[in-house]
Amino acid sequence: MEESEKTPQIVQVLEALKQATHDIQRHHTSDSPAVKALLELQPILSSSDPNLCALSEHLNHLKTLIHSLNNSKGLRSFLTRPLSTHSLSRLAASIEYEIQGWIDRETLLALSTSLRNPNENINELVAMLTQFRDRVSQGFNRELQDLVLKLKLFSSLETILLDEKCADRVREQAGLAVAALIGFNKDVFVGQVLMGPTVRALVSMGSVLSLEVLCSLIRSIRSPLVDEIESNGEIPRVMALLNSADLQLQVLALKCVMEIGYFGRKEAVEAMVKEGLLEKLVELQRSENGGDLIEIGKERVSAVLERHPFASCVARFAVQLEVGEGLRQREKRAFKPEILVRVRKASVSDAEAATIAAEVLWGSSP
Repeated sequence: MEESEKTPQIVQVLEALKQATHDIQRHHTSDSPAVKALLELQPILSSSDPNLCALSEHLNHLKTLIHSLNNSKGLRSFLTRPLSTHSLSRLAASIEYEIQGWIDRETLLALSTSLRNPNENINELVAMLTQFRDRVSQGFNRELQDLVLKLKLFSSLETILLDEKCADRVREQAGLAVAALIGFNKDVFVGQVLMGPTVRALVSMGSVLSLEVLCSLIRSIRSPLVDEIESNGEIPRVMALLNSADLQLQVLALKCVMEIGYFGRKEAVEAMVKEGLLEKLVELQRSENGGDLIEIGKERVSAVLERHPFASCVARFAVQLEVGEGLRQREKRAFKPEILVRVRKASVSDAEAATIAAEVLWGSSP
């Protein structure tokens, strides 16, 4: 049997053993199928594998503790049993931790192999990437991080993102995995995003999921990532997606523009304005999916935006600049008159210009 075929079976067994540790922690019993299953694991562990030393020690301790619990009698047993069952629960938790580490090693090794042949089994690779994303989303783990770095998984994910021959589903899941790694440990992985091709790859994909990932990265990394988008000349490509025939993609592009407006420094905001962002926003607000929110109470705004995602988008962008953290106060004050001038030029009537100007001046976003 090939290694790639054995891995899922090993992981299934390990997941069952991890569930056994849950049963012990929950029921505090020393005589159960869960305990027997764990005790049967110890004799088959490889004594030469340094990764399994701690697990082997825990299982030896478990064997000793179980023997003590099952054979002690009398008053001393009655008095010490609560402490012993508590020790059993703690030991089961330690065994669970080691088994999870084993599962991580098996699954990440399999993922690393599959990433080198991304078109071989697309469904399996998508499932692996989803599982990996779920795992790192559970929170920081030093051993897991060391394994990710040792296997150079981040570089493999970026390679997939850049490879236009890969299926879009695989590339999108790779992007989601990158975003999950940023959440896992920003200090370690942000630098790799800023120095690598992730942003360029996400923008070039131009899909709903890739833009969702980009928005997530902007929120996580903030101004430094927007600086990277602007310096790499990606802003015009992001804004071009506002012209998409796909409404969902247009909405995500608008969301991305809003995030750039909130976190972007002067150079990024100026780049969007020079590319005709305000004129495009006026056009979107005028469309059937637009409208204005100036007469609507704040409690109803979110409901209206679900049906009309471009409603009051000019004022919403102005609010992002006003409350955002990328611009200095004097820069914020300087942009507002320019917004009003461009709105007047882009409007088809004085009434439209007056409505949008009023929203910009007084605000319409909660």
